[in-house]
Amino acid sequence: MPDSTASDNPGRAPIAILGVPFDNVTTAEALECVGQMIASGKPHYMATANVDFLVQASEDVELRRILFDAHLVVADGMPIVWASGLLGNPLPERVTGSDMIPQLLALAEEKGWRVFFLGGTEASVAAAAEKTRAKHPRLQLVGAYSPPFKPLLEMDNEDILQRLHAAKPDVLLVAFGCPKQEKWINMNYRAAGVPISIGVGATIDFLAGTFRRAPVWMRKTGIEWLFRMLQEPRRLIRRYSRGLWIFGRLILKQFWQLRIPAGPVVPATPAAITTDLPGSMIIKCPPHLDAAEAHLVQADWAGAVEKGNVILDLADTVLVDSTGMGVLIKLRKLAREANHAFVLAAATTPVMSALRLMKLETFFTIEASLSAARLQLREAPGRTFTMTAQSRAAAVELRWVGEVTAGNVAELGATTEARLNNPPTGTSIVIDLARVTFVDSMGIGLMVRLKKNLWRRDIPLVFRNPTASVSNVLRHTKLEDYLLDAPK
Repeated sequence: MPDSTASDNPGRAPIAILGVPFDNVTTAEALECVGQMIASGKPHYMATANVDFLVQASEDVELRRILFDAHLVVADGMPIVWASGLLGNPLPERVTGSDMIPQLLALAEEKGWRVFFLGGTEASVAAAAEKTRAKHPRLQLVGAYSPPFKPLLEMDNEDILQRLHAAKPDVLLVAFGCPKQEKWINMNYRAAGVPISIGVGATIDFLAGTFRRAPVWMRKTGIEWLFRMLQEPRRLIRRYSRGLWIFGRLILKQFWQLRIPAGPVVPATPAAITTDLPGSMIIKCPPHLDAAEAHLVQADWAGAVEKGNVILDLADTVLVDSTGMGVLIKLRKLAREANHAFVLAAATTPVMSALRLMKLETFFTIEASLSAARLQLREAPGRTFTMTAQSRAAAVELRWVGEVTAGNVAELGATTEARLNNPPTGTSIVIDLARVTFVDSMGIGLMVRLKKNLWRRDIPLVFRNPTASVSNVLRHTKLEDYLLDAPK
């Protein structure tokens, strides 16, 4: 069975805003979801996404994918709440990390949950720990550690993981700033084994008293950002002005393209779910996958995904709005957690336009027809990568296919290293990335490790033909030239 997520709430469907799926929850409901994750004992991660997150995710495919896959995403900003209303599915309230984390600490004291602070400066994390212990004397604060500042791929994760394994926290609060903290969590949350990891940004500084919170009236009216900007004008003025401009422009574009046209209301009807291949089902998507339909069908569709592989037949779907996109993302996440396939079949032009608008077309398995979707399930149900190899004169060429992520990087690395264990003298290695749909920072780390290990053996390795999404991640890690160029 898949791990529980906030989107399991049958009453309110999630909404996708600029490709990021926001769970339709209050602060109290978010804390309840955290409690369920801790009770499961399985690793999860949560994101408190604000406008800056969405702007960065619109340009950074890895951050967008991390938010896409998160077990819980809440709206840490009134502009996002306002936008959800404009897009037809109002979020109930702003759920900020700086408001929620103090409540979470009080709940952890009551429930006996073990908490670990990771990140911030040495002074801020020590002050946050001291003040937290003074306020919550029975809280099991089992660690407060500020690792040396280094780029993401140069951090001593082995040391950090050893500390976490020794402390055995239930809650891990990570304060590296966005997007570093989200990328670190995505790389390490499985290995850390902590039931819930949360990127908290400046919340450690608020707990430490380094920064003051805005007055309550400013928080309620949605202008806390102004108070923050006045505290750090040099750092925040440019970021906030650029972020609000980009966010506003993109929200208006999403509203216009995914708006529900005027006319008679199409009554929502449950979509047909039929058994197909052994262990798989077909869901016939209705003509309009809008907010009304999404609220009605999400529970039944989620149940189908939890039971087995699902093909979503979109041949008749001529409209999908922001809530419909939120439900599609929810189903994709549930399928991933359950290790089941979720395939979009026969997507119409409006559906593909919506996916491209939110830059999500590469995050789904999409087939042109039902027959092609069935073939996909027969050949590689749930498989996230494959590798092929061929030898040429003085060269070995490997081809990676699918995704290269923290979830499969160990297996792919072992498979690749076994193939390259004893290449002929004078051989060069080429790894073709033309069919790699996504790579995260953990995958980039594997690429760097392979190249360094082979260089030590005087064997040149070069990666070729990256897709647009892979090139995007390479640019953000600043390793494009190193990995794609032949060794000098």
